[in-house]
Amino acid sequence: MRAAVMYEPHRPLVVDEIDVESARSGEVLVRILASGVCRSDLHALEGESPVSQPPMVLGHEGAGIVEEVGPGVTGLKKGDSVVIALYGPCGTCGECRAGDITNCWSETRTHNMYGRMPDGTTRLSKGGQAIAPMCGSGSLAEYAVVREAQLVRIDPSIPLDLACLAGCGVTTGIGAALNIAEVRPGSTALVIGCGGVGLNVIQGNAIAGAARIIACDTQPAKLDLAADLGATDCLLIEPDEDIPERVKALVPAGVDYAFEVVGHTPLVTQAFDSTRTGGTTVMVGAPPPGTEVTVDSRILFSDRKLLGCMGGGNIPARDIPRIMRHYQQGTLDLEKLVETRIPLEHVNEAFEALRRGETVRTVVEP
Repeated sequence: MRAAVMYEPHRPLVVDEIDVESARSGEVLVRILASGVCRSDLHALEGESPVSQPPMVLGHEGAGIVEEVGPGVTGLKKGDSVVIALYGPCGTCGECRAGDITNCWSETRTHNMYGRMPDGTTRLSKGGQAIAPMCGSGSLAEYAVVREAQLVRIDPSIPLDLACLAGCGVTTGIGAALNIAEVRPGSTALVIGCGGVGLNVIQGNAIAGAARIIACDTQPAKLDLAADLGATDCLLIEPDEDIPERVKALVPAGVDYAFEVVGHTPLVTQAFDSTRTGGTTVMVGAPPPGTEVTVDSRILFSDRKLLGCMGGGNIPARDIPRIMRHYQQGTLDLEKLVETRIPLEHVNEAFEALRRGETVRTVVEP
């Protein structure tokens, strides 16, 4: 099959012919029809992600059709429409058995993060050399072999070029508001960074009933889109501008919730400083490993919270169907998130667009 392979960081992906095995016990072969290209893919390509271990097929926002099921698979059949989730819980560790599925950090999930099956192997190779699929997905390819636990069946009437975004960007953004911050109706929120995930944080706040949603970005076009998706106030900011001052001109006491969705630690501090006493800040962006977040201890002492966010705290079997229902009911807009659709051969164009910050989501259709 054809796949977009990272053989070396900082080099363009190679659309190469590689070998894919049949599905084994508990596994499913999916024919990929659409895959988003996420900033996390770019982090991996630039060697800034812990999961970046070449050779690797990138992509982790995939959707497609079940082509083959392995022995023991009972919840899916050939022809089903599916979204590939960020992870698949093991179902057997202490956290899973206690219902704390988002904190499943079993060996199964660790292997999943690094593109390996529970036994430490991969189903992809070239010339006898193993190739890992990113996050167990590797959706920038014609096919993916995925654990059943990492797949969510969806209504076949939902377009897969939109549904694929629920694999990461939409789930992370919506989940940051609903699962991590637990935004309350009538509240005020600040969202710093209106890229693919940030726009979904805005939509998540709107779904939760936030009365005022302040969007911050350096690009007018992204703020226009933020306004279309639920932002009530849009702040065009300059690099290194004092965001708390701008925010408190609108909400003098500070906002109830602030979300940093860029992955730049000084912006986490600014988000934190924009909240009211008792407010909550969620760090949604992924700063480079080893960087530090600095907050004034006097502010932290005033009952403010600073929370991390791994994939929006999502439980795939719960959150992806919820996202699909919101889309079908018209309370979640997926169409406006997709700016460009390209074939697999042009995949490197999607990464260049991400570097330039020119697009929300490019969808690759293998």
